[in-house]
Amino acid sequence: MPDVTSSTVVPADAETAWRVVRDFDGLPAWHPGISASELEGDARADQVGAVRRLTLGDGGVVRESLVALDDRERRLTYAILDSPFPVRDYRSTIRVLPVTSSGECVVTWSVLFDCDLDEAERLSTLFGRDVFGTGLSGLVTYLSPAP
Repeated sequence: MPDVTSSTVVPADAETAWRVVRDFDGLPAWHPGISASELEGDARADQVGAVRRLTLGDGGVVRESLVALDDRERRLTYAILDSPFPVRDYRSTIRVLPVTSSGECVVTWSVLFDCDLDEAERLSTLFGRDVFGTGLSGLVTYLSPAP
């Protein structure tokens, strides 16, 4: 099972970054690869079990379920239900940790998933660089102070 983690320092305090990250329906605001998000049914964005339907920049659709939301630990975990990616048992976590010396924070985005062995390297790069790396860069831009 591939295990991939990406992280970055974000120029905002942990609580500010967490308010953005914890919004399960808010990904299009800061992730440049996500063009739309829609919650299914009557679920709230902070309700474990909520399902979101993400539209990717290329028109692909991913359905994900909120598995855990921990405000104390500033940790959100979700699972892929349906996607164009050939993965199984995909479970991803975003975590926000304070950097006490600077007032900034570190955001980590990790995933553990199963796939066919011949797809492991390609998918690890796709998720680590293209999904998480691009998303974390977008989060930095979104939370950076205006010049």
